Amino acid sequence: MGEPSGIGPEVALAAFAHFGGKIGAHPLKLVGDAKLFAPVQHALIPTNSKVAAVPGKADPANAAAVTEAIEIAVKACLNGEAAALVTAPIHKSVLNAGGFGFPGHTEFLAHLTGARRAVMMLASDTLKVVPLTIHMPVADVPKAINKQSVFETGEIILTALRRDFGILNPRLAVAGLNPHAGEDGVLGGEDEAVIAPAIAALKARGFAVRGPLSADTLFHEEARKTYDAALCMYHDQALIPIKTLSFWDGVNVTLGLPIVRTSPDHGTALDIAGQGKADARSMIAAIRMAADMADARSR
Repeated sequence: MGEPSGIGPEVALAAFAHFGGKIGAHPLKLVGDAKLFAPVQHALIPTNSKVAAVPGKADPANAAAVTEAIEIAVKACLNGEAAALVTAPIHKSVLNAGGFGFPGHTEFLAHLTGARRAVMMLASDTLKVVPLTIHMPVADVPKAINKQSVFETGEIILTALRRDFGILNPRLAVAGLNPHAGEDGVLGGEDEAVIAPAIAALKARGFAVRGPLSADTLFHEEARKTYDAALCMYHDQALIPIKTLSFWDGVNVTLGLPIVRTSPDHGTALDIAGQGKADARSMIAAIRMAADMADARSR
């Protein structure tokens, strides 16, 4: 259900109705507070923790129910009772005020599943991108980039493209950190000293990887035909192009987990919650992609 005072429950119900309660061979189940999902009690897995949700007013008192819903769904996936998990947006600061203790969904899911490293991908039919660093100040990005993190993230992306998206020979483009990928060290040394060696190590493993590439020419139509996913060095370098190209059908996918997990590529939208204005297209896309990924893993 995500944040109960946001648009998560609304778009979950709308997507459920859109699919008629089933996608392919997969019946849909909603996990959350019984009152929020009253119209679909037949397809509900309720939380024991209750919520008192006022649209637009997130309350730390609801944190226990939000995290319990995630835990229930993850357990169902790990036990083989569910094929995939689709999460509605959470309100991180409100959860943290309620004692959550994790930066966001990705880190919490890695903890619950025992994953060594979880990677956030934003995906659509037009573009798939992964930010190497996520929610940190831009000033901290250069020192957060190292050869091992670039190598491990690239390996997780390429493995997921084959396993979860059915791409037999996946191609990865790696963006440089600096303008023009450092321009031979003139505009910064990280591209040559850190990123390039990681790419060489991936190539030595037999992967199809190119880079570091100048980010300003990486996302136009012709360039996108040359790769299946792009690894970017920081949040906006990855998210600006995909939100420009696929604002309503972009999906947040967590790679590196033993389960399939997707999410809409938007936040809680407290400002429009409960007003009938929420757009369910990203949730619909997230459910469709989760089902496709689950089917790909089962082949």
